[in-house]
Amino acid sequence: MTPITVVEGRRLSLSNLDKVLYPATGTTKGEVLHYYAATAAAPLLAHLRDRPLSFVRYPDGPDGQLFFTKNPPPGTPSWVHTAPVPHHDNEQARQVVVQDLASLMWAANLVVEFHTPQWRAGAPGLADRLVFDLDPGAPATVVECCRVALWLRERLAADGLEAYGKTSGSKGLHLLVPLEPTASERVSAYAKTLAVEAEGELPDLVVHRMRRALRPGKVFVDFSQNAAAKTTATPYTLRARTEPSVSAPVTWAEIETCRGPAELTFLAGDMAERLERHGDLLAPLTEPERGRPVPDTP
Repeated sequence: MTPITVVEGRRLSLSNLDKVLYPATGTTKGEVLHYYAATAAAPLLAHLRDRPLSFVRYPDGPDGQLFFTKNPPPGTPSWVHTAPVPHHDNEQARQVVVQDLASLMWAANLVVEFHTPQWRAGAPGLADRLVFDLDPGAPATVVECCRVALWLRERLAADGLEAYGKTSGSKGLHLLVPLEPTASERVSAYAKTLAVEAEGELPDLVVHRMRRALRPGKVFVDFSQNAAAKTTATPYTLRARTEPSVSAPVTWAEIETCRGPAELTFLAGDMAERLERHGDLLAPLTEPERGRPVPDTP
């Protein structure tokens, strides 16, 4: 019989709790749900709030089939909030917006990665943050990403912007910057300008173009996720990797001193202690007063 639990007055069916989702660590679906309910709920909800969700589903674990969806899955309860979102064909669609713990646990029971855009429902295409996805091409690792992140931090600071870091939960780093709400096209243009500058200043380390032939041994500074149609892994989401890795906020001290990939690899079991020690390192991204204007680009 499928267990029924009540979360904030909502009845939820939580299925297959003993199913092993991450064979490398033996992590079960029940442990995944516990991570979202007990460890990451408060900060994750703050970063999900008012943002339409895209899901990467992996119900049979990272070795099974992955499904990417923006539409509310079949059987979505009527009490789960959805919001209208314009699509590229100018038609309106609806996407899930997780606003409370009950909705978070309903979504987590589907076994998903949470991905969100840089803008909020109600203001599509009006970004309130900028993101750089620093993606290393082997043999480069997150260590090289850290070097690029430090350069970008200083460059952004010269324009009056403050950057915050998190792991991608895979191989690289994400840098995020709180902004005054600004058209995504303008944010994308500014981000591209900095990516091109980074390649000019660090030609042996950085590439700003996506062509894989250019990327071995370098860090791809992906600015494209600032486009209104793109999404980025939400802080604190688990990823569909061999182990239950987390897209985890990190300190600048950790970025400055990183000497090996293991130093910036965090699993679900690491996060309770990190949150107790640091709190939410990305909390400024949820505070509108922290947003700064985007500089003009040539």
